[in-house]
Amino acid sequence: MTSAFELARGVGGDAVATSIGRARADAHRALLHVDESAKATEARGLLAGVPVVVKDTLCVTGTPTTCASRVLEGWIAPYDAHVVERLRAEGAVIVGKANLDEFAMGSTGETSAFGATTNPLDPSRVPGGSSSGSAAAVAAGIVPLALGSDTGGSVRQPAAFCGLVGLKPTYGRVSRFGLVAYASSLDQVGPIARDVRDCALALSVIAGHDPRDATSVDAPSDDWVAAVSRGVRGLRIGVPRSFLEGAEPDVRATFDDGLRALVDAGATLVDVELPHAKLGVSVYYLVATAEASSNLARFDGVRFGARVSGKDLVETYERTRALFGAEVKRRILLGTYALSAGYYDAYYVRAQMVRTRIREDFARAFERCDVIATPTAPSVAWKLGETPTDPVALWLQDLYTLPASLAGLPALSAPCGLGAHAMPVGFHVTGRAFDEATILAVAGALETGLGGSSSDGPAFAGGSASGSGR
Repeated sequence: MTSAFELARGVGGDAVATSIGRARADAHRALLHVDESAKATEARGLLAGVPVVVKDTLCVTGTPTTCASRVLEGWIAPYDAHVVERLRAEGAVIVGKANLDEFAMGSTGETSAFGATTNPLDPSRVPGGSSSGSAAAVAAGIVPLALGSDTGGSVRQPAAFCGLVGLKPTYGRVSRFGLVAYASSLDQVGPIARDVRDCALALSVIAGHDPRDATSVDAPSDDWVAAVSRGVRGLRIGVPRSFLEGAEPDVRATFDDGLRALVDAGATLVDVELPHAKLGVSVYYLVATAEASSNLARFDGVRFGARVSGKDLVETYERTRALFGAEVKRRILLGTYALSAGYYDAYYVRAQMVRTRIREDFARAFERCDVIATPTAPSVAWKLGETPTDPVALWLQDLYTLPASLAGLPALSAPCGLGAHAMPVGFHVTGRAFDEATILAVAGALETGLGGSSSDGPAFAGGSASGSGR
C-alpha cells in the first residue's frame, strides 16, 4: 500500500496515515459485504475488494487533494467525488491518490510540484500526462484500476505510453462533481486498466446521471462488458489518412498493424476527412486556457489551500499565486489574454467557431463510418528531461487526442504493439456521442487480434457484469 501512496509525492506522514486508515476501513467493509453477500447468495459488488488509485484532482474525504500544486498543499477534501462514491458503492478500495502534471496541465508527468512520475516500462522515460501517476500505478502492477481525468488526452496519452487501455467517455456521461476543474467544457473522468474488459467494467460503475453536476447527461447505459466481445464484423473503420502525416514512421507502421488486425476480424476500412482536425491544437489551447484562467482564479490564498501573506490583499494574492508552476502560469496568462478586451472576438470566439467546425467534420465522417481510428500520439514516450523547450512543440503531442475532446465524443486508447525503443504505441478510436459500446468492441477485437486477453475475462478480484473475475 505504501508504494501506491508514493505515487502522490508531497503527501505528509499524518495524511498518509489517515489515508491508509481510510483504505483499511474500506477494505474491511468490502470484505464484510462479500461475506454477507455470499451468505445471502446475492451478487457481490462489481469491484468488491479491488484496490483503486485515483488521480489527485478527485476529492476523497479526509485526504489531501493537491492537484500536484503547492497552491493546494495541505487542503483536505471534505467530501467524496461522485466517481469515488460509485467506486465505494461497488466495494472498491481507494488505496491512494496519484501524482499528475500540476492541475492536469501537461503531457509528461514532469510538471508536478512534488516530482516527476516515471514510466514503469522504462524508468528513464516519461509515462505521459497529465494522469501520469494513475497510468504508472496500473503499469507497475500496484493496482488493476485507476481513475484519471481527461481534458485533451490526459487519460488516453499516458495509457498509450504505458501500454494500457484508457477511456475518455462522452462529455456528460460521467459526473464531474468532486473533480477539481481545469476546463469545464472539456473535463471528463475516465478509467485506466490493463485490458479492455476491465476498462468497460469500470465505466459501468462510474457512469450515470448526477443532479449535482449541471453538465451530467441522463443517458441510458449499455452493457459495456458484453460489448467488448461482440466483434467488429461488418463495422466500418474510418481512417483520416491525410491527418496521419504527423505520426512518426514507427508509430504509423504499428498503427497500420492494428488496422490489419481489425480487417482480419471482419471490419472494413473507409477513408474519411477531418479537414479542421489539424487546427485542434490551436483551438484547444485557446478554449482550455480561457476556462482555466477563470477556474483557477479561485486559488487566491483566501478560500483554499496555501496562503502567503503580504502587506495587503493584492500582495497576498500575488504571493500566493506565485506558487503556481511555470506551465500553469503560462496557461493562465494565455487564457487571460484570449479573454481580454480587444482580443476576445479575435481569439476565443474564433476558436469556438472552429470547434464547431471540428464537431461538424466528425458528424459528416460518421455518415460513412462507425468509428474513426488514428494513433493516440505522434511518437512513443520520450526520455525524462527531453521535453521540448518550445511549449508549442510539446502541445503538438496532443494532435490526435484533442479533436475528440473538443467535439465531446467518446474515445479510447488501446495498445497495438511496440514502436521505437520497444515502447508501446496506442491505437486511438473515436465513436459517436454516447456510443462507448462500439469503441469498446473495436478495442476488444484489436486486443484479441493482437494476442491480448479480453476473451479471458476481467483481471479484477471483484465480480463483473457477466460473471466473477479471475
